[in-house]
Amino acid sequence: MKSASIGAASAMLLVGTSTAVSATIADYPVLAGQALRYALAAAILLVVVRHQRLPRVRLTARDLALLAALSATGLAGFNLFLVAATRHAGPAMIGTVVGAVPLVLALLGPLMERRRPAPHTVGAALVVALGAAVAAGLGSGSLEGLLLSLGALVCEVAFSLLAIPLLPKIGPLRVAAYPAALSVPLLLAASLALEGTDALRLPAPGEAAAFIYLGAIVTAAAFFLWYDALRRLGADRAGLFAGLVPVGALLTTVALGLGSAGPADVIGALLVTAGVVIGLRRPGRDHRGPHRSRGAVGEPAADGSSRSPQNA
Repeated sequence: MKSASIGAASAMLLVGTSTAVSATIADYPVLAGQALRYALAAAILLVVVRHQRLPRVRLTARDLALLAALSATGLAGFNLFLVAATRHAGPAMIGTVVGAVPLVLALLGPLMERRRPAPHTVGAALVVALGAAVAAGLGSGSLEGLLLSLGALVCEVAFSLLAIPLLPKIGPLRVAAYPAALSVPLLLAASLALEGTDALRLPAPGEAAAFIYLGAIVTAAAFFLWYDALRRLGADRAGLFAGLVPVGALLTTVALGLGSAGPADVIGALLVTAGVVIGLRRPGRDHRGPHRSRGAVGEPAADGSSRSPQNA
């Protein structure tokens, strides 16, 4: 459990660093850049999958539909909504809305597993969401900007919830790799339609270095760490760590000398940390139910894939 918590925290802190790093590629076409980032991440993850020699898994039509939906929403869709939202709302509003991810996962995650949300975890998620909102500045914007930000929130939640049925069968490595690969043609098509053919250009050396970091660390490594933690902690408890994204952004911004930490940043970070600690210290009986018992046939292997005979 401790290693899963460390993995979830590391994943979200790494994702947070993308805000500052992305500032160095502000002149590169956004959607084309995301396609490049995910293409690199998919290549790395697929090489690791092949090197690990994981058991072959036969994907059903349902599995393929979930993977396609995950790539279309959690990756491509999220970026499209985010780009559109920035035209109608400031970063503060967008960050505040997307900062509600922990609360939504705390409510919907248990419902997907046919159990009631634990009041303790929901309360902790509220603290985390409040901290993220304070750090974001409780920003303002138009109604259209709010709706687009909500679209980004839905896609961010889908990034986790659509993966839950896939993780026991194909494991976190494949769940990270396959949607990343599937999102590339979607983002390229969107780039050509919205950014034009000039968007497909080679990055400058500095931009290339940023994309390598975003693809290898923020995407390949962080996605695997997140999905591994999601499988082991469940959506409600893992979701608490999503509040660490603005903390990672703050730390990276300060470390790179791109800005300073104000009172709202510090208070928001403290609230997020407090909410995560409260959520992980769950009192009383385990609300997760008997489906988490270990040692049965089909127990996840080291990579998260099932060892049941039908998946060998």
